[in-house]
Formats: sequence, C-alpha cells, structure tokens
Amino acid sequence: QVQLVESGGGSVQPGGSLRLSCAASGFTFSRSSMRWYRQAPGKERELVAFISSAGASTSYAGAVQGRFTISRDNAKNTVYLQMNSLKPEDTAVYYCNVDYGDIVPVRYWGQGTQVTVSS
Repeated sequence: QVQLVESGGGSVQPGGSLRLSCAASGFTFSRSSMRWYRQAPGKERELVAFISSAGASTSYAGAVQGRFTISRDNAKNTVYLQMNSLKPEDTAVYYCNVDYGDIVPVRYWGQGTQVTVSS
C-alpha cells in the first residue's frame, strides 16, 4: 500500500532553515509527481510546492517562492523540501502528497510534520 512518511520538522527562529523529507513506498515513485502541502491552525490546507516525476519541473506558492526548494531523489524514493528564511507565518503542519492509481488517481497523504517558527 502507498505510504508517505514525513520527517525533519521542528522549532526554529525566524530566519532559520529546516529540511523536510518524505520517504515514499508502495507505488512507482519515479513515475509520480509529488507535492508538499501545509495546514496552519484554523486554515485550509494549501499547496506549497510541486515537483514532476523526473524533477525537471517545479512550482511554488507565491508565499514561499524564492525561499523554499523542492527536490527529489528517485533512487531513495524520497522527496525533500528545503525551507530557508523561515517566517512565523510558515508555522504549520507540512504534508507530503501523491495522487496515484491505475485507473482513477487516489489522493494519499503522510501523517504530517510540525514546523514552528517563533522567536
């Protein structure tokens, strides 16, 4: 079955950095585009970053453009989110996502990892 396991969250001061990882299994990772989402308290879950299956194409939400970098290692079945210049408004639970299925794609989520940016 599809499994996504995030790690790397934590507490950091404004201006700091964190690197999130998402280890994937149960599907053909190298053929699947991947996404990072986040959800802050009281807010809807929002798309943060996207990466295509081979990593050639990426896109970002405007709020993180220039500060976050999504990447992947298909040999390790892992997708990363490097977060620099963190701001208090980046505080959220961050989720890894894949839409996968033979006929109809099913949306899968990891358990999430908490990122807290505070002085």
